[in-house]
Amino acid sequence: MSDARPAAVRERRLDYVEFASRDPAASRRFFEQVFGWSFVDYGPDYTAFDDGRFQGGFFRAEPQTASAGGAPLLVIHADDLPPMLEAVLAQGGQVVKPVFAFPGGSRFQFLEPGGNELAVWSERDAA
Repeated sequence: MSDARPAAVRERRLDYVEFASRDPAASRRFFEQVFGWSFVDYGPDYTAFDDGRFQGGFFRAEPQTASAGGAPLLVIHADDLPPMLEAVLAQGGQVVKPVFAFPGGSRFQFLEPGGNELAVWSERDAA
């Protein structure tokens, strides 16, 4: 979790996120293939990621991440939703909330193979 950014840039900002995953290796493959994140494994039960701007990790445990039940929902930005939706499905993701419009853009929500619910949004109208 080392970071070369000055402490003032990191002060009072989200700095790292950890997700429970039924299968950290499957989560890793999914996010590498769909979003291009880089990873470092720390044994079979933990893998750390870097998306180029934010870092985090996946640890082996049962996720408790249903947004409908009040769990936090992390949202990933994409310039264009349709190719992201296709990639999510092609890599074993499951759409739990199809593309919908909201003031400012469109998004969809999905479960990744490790069991975490996330969303992808874009300023563009997905229609």
